[in-house]
Amino acid sequence: MRKSALTVIICTIFILAGFGADKPAYRIFNNKGKSSGYKELLKETSSANLVFFGEIHDNSLCHWLELQLAKDLYAAKGSHLVMGAEMFETDNQLLLNEYVTRQIIRKKDFEAEAKLWPNYKTDYAPLVDFARENKIKFVATNIPRRFAAIVNFNGFEGLDSILANERGLMASLPIPYDSSLNCYQNIARATEGMAHMGMSLAEAQAMKDATMATFILKNTAIDSSIFLHFNGSYHSDNYEGIVWMAKQYLRRGNFSPKIITIATVEQKDLDELEKTNEGKADFIIVIPSDMTKTYRVDLPLMSIPTPASAEKQNPENKPKPKPKPKEEDQVDDDDD
Repeated sequence: MRKSALTVIICTIFILAGFGADKPAYRIFNNKGKSSGYKELLKETSSANLVFFGEIHDNSLCHWLELQLAKDLYAAKGSHLVMGAEMFETDNQLLLNEYVTRQIIRKKDFEAEAKLWPNYKTDYAPLVDFARENKIKFVATNIPRRFAAIVNFNGFEGLDSILANERGLMASLPIPYDSSLNCYQNIARATEGMAHMGMSLAEAQAMKDATMATFILKNTAIDSSIFLHFNGSYHSDNYEGIVWMAKQYLRRGNFSPKIITIATVEQKDLDELEKTNEGKADFIIVIPSDMTKTYRVDLPLMSIPTPASAEKQNPENKPKPKPKPKEEDQVDDDDD
C-alpha cells in the first residue's frame, strides 16, 4: 500500500514538473541539425565579414532577434559594423542616408517619402533607428521594384530600355544567372501556367539577388569590417540566392570573406530540427509555428507590382485588382 502511494506521489511530481517546464520561444541548430545556441551564433558572426540573416517577414520574434544580434555585433565590432536590408531599394539610399545621419530629413518625412514596407514601423524601424543612434552605415540593397517588374514580364532583355543614369541602381548585366539552382527552379514550378504572375519571375528573383549581392560587396571593406544583411530567408537558404551570387562576384577578385548564413524556420515542435530544414544555413533558428505574427500576409514567394508598360504589352495577363483590405487588416501608418 505504501509502495503504491509512493508511486502515485512520484508520478504526480513528474506531471507537475512537466506542466511547469519552460516553453522556449526559439531554439538554434547548426547546419547538421545539432543543437547550438545564441552564444555560438554570436561568436561565429563576430568573426565573419558577411552575415546573412534570413528572416520570416511577419515573425515578431525573428525581428527581435535581428535587433539583438545587431546590438551585440555593434558592441563587439563598433564602427566596423555595416548594416543593410532587402527591405530598402537602392533608389532610396539618399533618403536613408539623410535620416540615419540626422541630416535634413525628419522622421515623419522619411517615413512618408521612402518606399517602406507596410510593417516598417513595427519590424524594421527598430533596426534603422538603432543604426541612427549609433552612427552605423545602413545600406539599401534591393533593386527598385519597377526594374524587377520589367524583368518579370520581359526578361533580362527588358532592362535594355533603362536609362544609363539608372543602371547604377542595379547589378550590372549580364548577371551570373543559373536557372538550375533550386531557389529559381522552385519559383518557376510554382508559377507555371500562372500568366498573370509574369513569365520570368525566377529571373526577376535572380536580378534582386544579384543586386543585393552587388551592393553588399560594394560596401564591404577588405579589413575587419562586418556587413550584417537582413533578407527573406528564401533569398539565402541553402547558400543560394544572394549568397551564391556574392560568391560568383568574389571569384573575380582576391577577397575571400568569411560568410555566415542564418535561416529562420517555423516548426510545431522545437525539440529537434526537422530533416527538411537541415543544411539550410550555418545556423537555423527554429521558432514555434504559432508565434505571434506582426501582420497578415498572403503572398507568393516574391511580390512584384506590374508596371504600366508591362500591362500595355501584356493586356491579357493584367492581374485582377486586389480587393481593398478591411480597416482592421491594415497596418497602422500613423505617427506614434
